[in-house]
This record gives sequence, C-alpha cells and structure tokens, in this order.
Amino acid sequence: MALLDVSIVNVALPSIREGLHASDSALQWVVSGYALAFGLLLVPAGRFGDMHGRRNAFVAGVALFTLASAAAGLARGALWLVVARVIQGAAGGIINPQISGLIQQLFRGAERGRAFGMLGATVGISTAVGPLIGGLLIQAAGVTEGWRWVFYVNIPVGALAIFLAYRFIPKSCDEQRRRESFDPVGVVLLALGVVLVLLPLIQEQTWVGRSKWLLLVAGVAVLAGFIAWERKYARTGRHPMVDLGLFRRRSYSLGALLSLAYFAGFTAIFFIFTLYLQQGLHYTALQAGIATLPFALGSAVSASLGGPIVTRVGRGLIAIGLVLVLIGLVGVELAVELVPGRNDGFATALPLLIAGVGSGLVIAPNQTLTLAEVPVAGAGSAGGVLQTGQRIGAAVGIAVVGAVFFDSIAASHGDFATAFRHGLWVTIAFVLVSLVIALADVRASRRAAAVRVSGAHRASQAAPGSGSGSGSDDTTRRLRPAVPGDGGPIAPTGHDLGFEHTP
Repeated sequence: MALLDVSIVNVALPSIREGLHASDSALQWVVSGYALAFGLLLVPAGRFGDMHGRRNAFVAGVALFTLASAAAGLARGALWLVVARVIQGAAGGIINPQISGLIQQLFRGAERGRAFGMLGATVGISTAVGPLIGGLLIQAAGVTEGWRWVFYVNIPVGALAIFLAYRFIPKSCDEQRRRESFDPVGVVLLALGVVLVLLPLIQEQTWVGRSKWLLLVAGVAVLAGFIAWERKYARTGRHPMVDLGLFRRRSYSLGALLSLAYFAGFTAIFFIFTLYLQQGLHYTALQAGIATLPFALGSAVSASLGGPIVTRVGRGLIAIGLVLVLIGLVGVELAVELVPGRNDGFATALPLLIAGVGSGLVIAPNQTLTLAEVPVAGAGSAGGVLQTGQRIGAAVGIAVVGAVFFDSIAASHGDFATAFRHGLWVTIAFVLVSLVIALADVRASRRAAAVRVSGAHRASQAAPGSGSGSGSDDTTRRLRPAVPGDGGPIAPTGHDLGFEHTP
C-alpha cells in the first residue's frame, strides 16, 4: 500500500489538475512531498521500532496512513491534498522499516529467504502495477473525481492490515525492547541531511537555476557531521542512531550501494515510460498501466522463486538478475526504435517481462543478503538505512533521467520516442553500475571462502591425531559451517562457504 502510492499518483495527476484546478507547483508537491516525508522517517522509525516494539509501530504507521488517505480523498483544495500527502509519506516511512525488522526477528534460514522473496514480489508488483490500478480507478469513477478513489482504496486495505497485524504478528515483537537513548542529535542531523540531499533532486524540474545544488552540497556536509557525531556518541558507550559498524561488513556495505544504484535505474524506468506513453503516444491512464503489467508479473514470479534459494546461491543470483534486467531494457530500447508509434505498448511487453523477471532476482535477494549478518536487535534501523538509500537512489535516478528526458524533448521539438530512448540509456547505465558491484562482491566472496577453506584444512592437518583415520574423522565432525549474524540457524550463503572450528 505504501509503495503503491509512490507510483499510483503519477497517472492521477491530470485528474487532480482538473478536479482541484491545481497548479504545476502543487502537482509537483503532491508527488515530491510524499517522497520527501517517506525518506525522512525511515531510519528514525526503524530505530523507534527496535526500541519500543515493531508491531505497535507498524500498526501506528498503518493507522496514520489510512487516516491520511481518507483526508487526501476528501481534499477540497490543492494545499489540503499536499498536506495529506506529506502525512501519508511520513506514515509510509514508519511502516516500511518495521517490515524488514519483523522478518529478521520472526524468520531464520530458508524461511527468511522466502519471506524476503514475498516482500520483494510485493515491492516489484506495487511499483509496477500502480499506474494500472490508478488507471482502472480513474476509468471507473471519471476524470474529475476519479483521483479521489486512488486514495480511498487505501481505507479498506489499511483497516484489514491492522486487523491482520494484531491477529498474526506475535505479541513478543513488542516485548523484546531495547531501553536506551533515542540519540536526538543524531535524529536531527540525519533528518536535515536527508532533506537537503533529497529536496533539490526531487524539485530538479521545478526549481530553475543551479543554486539549488548548493542544498545538495550542504546536505552532504550535514551527513558528514552526522557520521562524526555517531562515532563520538558510540565512544561514550551509548547506542547511536545508526550502527556505523554495519558498513564494515562487506555484505551490508556492498548490498546497500548496489541497492542505491539499482533503484536509481529501476524507479526511473516507470517515470519516463508512463510519460512517454501518456504524453507522447496519448495513451489513457488505463492503457499506460496495462503496458507496465508484464514487468510486474515477471517480478512477482521470480521474486517468489529467488527468495528461498538466495541463501544457497549468494550474490551470484543477483548478478544473473541484473544481466536479465539489462537484456530486457536493451530490448525495450530496440522495440521503441524498430516499432515506432502507438504499438510500442505491445512491442515492449516481452522485453519488460524479461526485465521484470530479472528485477525479481535483484530486490528481495539483495535485501536478504544485505541484512543477513545484521543483529536482530538493530534490524529496524538497519533496514531503514537500506531503504533510505533506495529513496535517495530513486530521487537521483528520476532527477538525472528526467533531466535527460525533458532536455531531449526540448532539443528534438517534441520527439518523445527519442527522449525516452535517451533516458533509457541512462537507466541502463545505473543498472550496469549495480552489476559491477554485484560481480565485485561475488569475486570477493569466492576469495574469502577459499581462504577459510584453506585455513580449515591447515587446522585439521595440525590437529592431534590428524594422521590417523579416527582422529581425522573426529576433527572433521567438529567442523561446522560458519553462519552469519545473530546466531540464528541461517543457511550458509555466498559469503559463508568456509568452515570454522567449534571451540
């Protein structure tokens, strides 16, 4: 529901303009206000859930999101709608880190992989199918009032989610709490840094001139100050907002970097594709939504299959997924070039299906491996940091790809097909960066595994009785697979293929 509202509003903007007589600036804030508040709350909300219980935090977020959706649907003016959307985004930022934290807390091993696989399928479906659902609702309710149902549809979903949360999420998820300081200075510094970084990226098309990029520079400086503060705070023996030690783990640091780069390309695809279909080819909102459906279907199927096996295959599975995404996007570019005109929606169906299959092997498996070695006590804040990187990546992608797209339209005097293809090559570049990161991690994992196996072999040779059969067998029996993280029975991953001695 929270991720659906990122993309569903895009196809509703013409309806909102007509229904509320909204200005271009107001429409921009309907989109950007949600994204800004969403990214702002992810890490503090994850920390809050770690400290005070994830079930309560999840239910509170869903309740706030549902109320804000009702307020957005009832909006009588553009300002009213913008405020409701900001509250919606904040509520979405509260919800999402609790989900990854709950999965870390409630599942182990292959079960955790399956859970993250279902989450990945949900991410892929909700992002890709948003335009379709928005188009269906507007088609059914009419252009003038149809946009209201884009928000009203969240009310029954939210009510059901609250009921199911109390029914199925164990009470123990609220009992396992951490009694510690909330690190208020860290909260303020992180929030200010995220706002300063995201704001010029989100407003790139609205704010003219180059002075807006000074905010980005200031944001990077504030985030550097945040890192310095967190290190100082940790040296006092207290728990900082973000455990910077997580980034010393290769699985987490490379996984977060891969996620940032991939979401820069992944999110921007639908931004320019729906604009191309609706403004360039004059598709209706419903037709544009149907055109994105193959990606959603492919992503849903592959994410549900990839989640359970990623703990055995490791980051190599993600590399395979990224290769499929690249093949699919290159296929989309060729389809637009070779089949010009209104048939592009059909011509891009198969390439988008391939890209969707690849995407399903990226998002959930990457999240599984990235969080595999994170202690459960800090899973919420670690998930919040990961998702904040995704939001920043999405903002960067939309800003960069959008700038290329709109500049190309202006230079070509309205050639939307050429503009879309130029923007598509930028998204391909982002995905290619993700692939390089994945391959680097695969190579590092193999080297580390070889070192561990070699060390275990030398240790077994040096052990007492290693020359006799019985002694060697006894030593071998005392070797066990290394497992990551919090000590739970997690299946060995691509990072954990070696052995270590049991003390």
